[in-house]
Order: sequence, then C-alpha cells, then structure tokens
Amino acid sequence: MNSEQRGRVERRLAAILAVDVAGYSRLMGEDEEGTLAALRAVRRDLADPKIAEHRGRIVKTTGDGLLAEFASVVDAARCAVEVQREMIARNAAVPAERRIEFRMGINVGDIIIEDGDIFGDGVNIAARLEALAEPGGICLSAAAHEQVRDRLDLTFDDLGEQQVKNIARPVRTYAVALGAPSRAVQPATVPPPLPDKPSLVVLPFQNMTGDAEQEYFVDGMVEEITTAIARLPWLFVIARNSAFTYKGKPVDVKQVAQELGVRYVLEGSVRRGGNRVRITAQLIDAGSGAHVWADRYDRDLNDIFAVQDEITASVAAAIEPALAEAEQQRVLRKPPERLDAWEACQRGFWHFHRYAAEENRLALDFFRQAIGLDPNFAPARYGYALALQWDIWHFSSRPFLEVQGAAREEAMRAVSLDDKDAMAHAVLAHMMMWGGEWEEAIAQARTAFALNPNSAFVISMLGCVLGFGGHREEALERLRQAMRASPHDPLIWLWTLWSGSAQFYARDFAAALETLRELIRLRPSAWWMYELAAGALAFLGRPDEARDMLRRMPAQPPEQLARFRQRPPWMRPEDYALRCEGFRLATGETQ
Repeated sequence: MNSEQRGRVERRLAAILAVDVAGYSRLMGEDEEGTLAALRAVRRDLADPKIAEHRGRIVKTTGDGLLAEFASVVDAARCAVEVQREMIARNAAVPAERRIEFRMGINVGDIIIEDGDIFGDGVNIAARLEALAEPGGICLSAAAHEQVRDRLDLTFDDLGEQQVKNIARPVRTYAVALGAPSRAVQPATVPPPLPDKPSLVVLPFQNMTGDAEQEYFVDGMVEEITTAIARLPWLFVIARNSAFTYKGKPVDVKQVAQELGVRYVLEGSVRRGGNRVRITAQLIDAGSGAHVWADRYDRDLNDIFAVQDEITASVAAAIEPALAEAEQQRVLRKPPERLDAWEACQRGFWHFHRYAAEENRLALDFFRQAIGLDPNFAPARYGYALALQWDIWHFSSRPFLEVQGAAREEAMRAVSLDDKDAMAHAVLAHMMMWGGEWEEAIAQARTAFALNPNSAFVISMLGCVLGFGGHREEALERLRQAMRASPHDPLIWLWTLWSGSAQFYARDFAAALETLRELIRLRPSAWWMYELAAGALAFLGRPDEARDMLRRMPAQPPEQLARFRQRPPWMRPEDYALRCEGFRLATGETQ
C-alpha cells in the first residue's frame, strides 16, 4: 500500500440524527436505577426499532443519547418525528418530573468514516442542533430543512441563525412543530434580550437529602453564592427572587435562560449521608448546552455554617475564571471589526494570557480598541495597564519608569471609573508595587480583597504585594489560597513565580528551589528564574548544580540581562543584596 492510499480518508454524504435526554443529570440524581431502566425500555421498544425501520444505523450510544446515520434525510426526519410523537403518548401517564423526553438534531452533510465511527462538521452541527431543541422537540439545519420541507407533511418554525459552539459560521435552524404552539408565530411573551455583558442565573439547588428541614441550608447556600458572584462588576446576575420562582419545578436550562435573558445557568444539588454532605454544581452555556465548569464538594457537617461559607467561596472563586475563559472563547469566533468594548477587552485578555511578545502586542491593540469604543470601561483600562507592564518587564527594553508611569495612570483611571471593581484596585496595587510604593500597594490590595475576597486574581495580587513588601508568611498563604481557588488558572505560573521569590527572600532556599523548579517546568522561558534557582542551589552548598542551572538558562539580549541585574524600584535593598550574593556564589565569583 502506497502512502497516498494509507492517507486516504473515507468520506460520504449522510443525514445525521443526534439524540439526547433532556434533564438527564436531574433524572439520574433522583432515581438512578429507575431512569436507566426506563431509558433501556424506550430504546428497546421504540427508538432502536424505528431507526432500523427507516434504514438508519446507530453509530454509537452514550449514557443519555445516541448518534445515528441515514442515507436519506427524509428517512431521518420521519424516524425522529415518529419517535417523538410516540414519546408524547408514552409520557401521558408519567409524572412530569419523571418523563424521558428526547431532544433531537438533524443535519445533512459530508462525514468522515473511521473504524465504524463518524466525524466532521456534519456530525458536530447535528449535535449542536440537538442542544438547541426543546425537550420533545426536533431541530434541523437549513440543508436538512431544504430537502424535507416539500416531501413531508410537517410545519416548521424558523428560529433564525444560531451561533453554536466550535462552528465558525452561524447555523440557520428550523424546529419541527409537533402540535405545540409555534415559537416563531405566537410566543407567549417576548424573551428579554441578552445584556451587553455576560449574564447568569443561579438556580435553586435540588435538596436531595430527603430532609425538608435542610431546605434552609440549601437555599441559604444558593443565596450566598448569588451574592458572591454578583460582586463581579462585569457580570449581570439575576436576582435571587426571580431565580427562586423555579424552585421545585422541572427545569429545562435552555428555556430558563430564554425566559430570563441570560447566557449562563448555574445549577446543582445537595445530598446528605449521616454527618457528610455532597454538593455538586455545574455551569452551563445555555446557548450550546455545553458544560463550562462542574465540580463536587464532600464535607463534614460539624459546623453547618462554616461549610456553607466554604462552599460559597469555592464556587464563586471557580466561576470567575471559568466564565472569563468561556467568554474569551466566544469572542474569538467574531471578526475583530464586529467586537463591542466588552468583547474587544476579552480578546485582549485572551492574548495577554498567551505570554509571548507578539501575543502581548495584540493584547495592547485590543485593549486600545476597547478603550476607543468605550473610554469609561474600567476593565479595558486595567487590562491595558497590565499589558503595558508585561511589555516593559518581559518583552522590551523600553524605559521602565516612563512606561510604568503610563501603566499606573491607566490603573488609576480604572479605579476612578469604578471604585467598586476589585480587579481595578488589585491592578493599581500591582502598579504601585512596581513603582516601589509598598505600603500604598498593600493598602490598595487589601481594599480589593475586601471588595471581592473570592477572586483568585485579587487574592494573588494581595499575595504578590505582600511578598515583595516583606510580609512573606501572609504572602505565601494568600498565593496558596489563590492556587486552591483556581488550580487551572492561566496565571498560575506567575503565582508560582511569586511564591518561589517570597521563599527565596525569606531564606527558605530548599522550599524556594522546589517551587522554582516547578515554575521552570511550567514556563521554561521564564529565564530570570534560572538565576534565582541557581542562587538557591549555591546557598544550599551545591555549586556544581548551581552552575549547571545557569548553563540551562535561555539566552537573552545583553541589555535585558543588564536591566535585570540592576535593582528595580519594587525590590527592597536587602532582597536585592541577597539575590546578588546568590548569583555571585552560583557563578563562583570572588568578592
């Protein structure tokens, strides 16, 4: 077999039917065995025979759904409609909260076949259409609709173009009207539009403890989470009273999001066994149905209010970076010229976190674009300040104090625009520290922490200024707290750097060496940390390893090295002297 034959990919045009069970997690949480038994019965008695009857092939199944392939989109649509109509009859005598209801998506397109499985945009679009469908509903792409509209006696609602996850262009979507009121023709109410910033509702968590007296604990925790998340100035959060109108009702995330005009939904449940409680939470992008974040917390209930406070802080801290990442991924799909101020700012942060000279230049460009669109938008101001500081310290040899002054001015402007924005205060604290204003920086950082004690970014900035200000013990605790709050944060390498520096200047050279080696693993290009690690080795009496560490350091322009070896404004004289002594010992120089 030649290389051309080996590399050949099998393709064909096919109709794809994607199916899942609406509310599957809730159903499993309430009655795992009963749900599995009911789903097996539906598959055995209805879904699988119907697919075979209409000449389809089940490609694969998942816990809550399946993917099927048909040679004809007409066959796929007939099969889907017959299954959904039969499910309406089967569910008539079943309580609403225990019903198995399918959502279906149909697309026709080019697919790739490999080892019996199918791949490609044709499959991905079908899956995204299924997520857009109502429980008991069917959504079709424009290509599928074009082939069935005059061949089947069906009515369709045109849902317009839908932006779906991981598909570059919007997907024109049609819903089959199976006897329910048409969403396109006679909506009961006009859904509120999405706000001009990310929006979220925290739904009442399900009390699965079996003890109605635990409602106060469950509801109290949800209220605390709502309050904590509402502190984020860039996020629109639905008030508790509106969210609690859904308490005790079967909930479809997509419908709730439409009714409240939000993009994201946070939901969860609470279980109890003896003196242990298990709390699960998940953040869902209602537009695509994708899980943005999910976690589980197991705790002892020795102090019920302490547990409530701890879970609230953990969830609120995790939500912030997860939402930011989801928003950044969303705006990456939009052309730069169509971005509003918020979206341009998120593009800026996305490039900023890539940590490279060209990426940082793009970050500066997007932050400038955001400021041009809205000069009073505080996050764009402090984002620009961060990228400026990044540039002069990591990527260029421009005059430090000159550019640092401009960065500090932008951060000051951000605070003046929104003095309740914790991140603005945190960035200003950082800029003050880089200018050698240690006490002022610590005061600003504590103000930021008071405004939002759950933000990993804010906590890390407090740790940074405390560390370089000489308060090593509290600094290390704050940095550990930030890492616990956001263990996958794109800036975790920077927090590791600050931790290693604090340990080094506290003369805990063994701990510093361990931390700095972890940093070099995370960010091999952080060249200046090789010198600090070499100094730690030298102080530990390991000169050969210290010299080897210096040999491994990535090469840098002479002017960059010269600037690094001068005492910067943010470094205390005694810390600078310690660093210089470590370098001298590592190189073997004599005094």
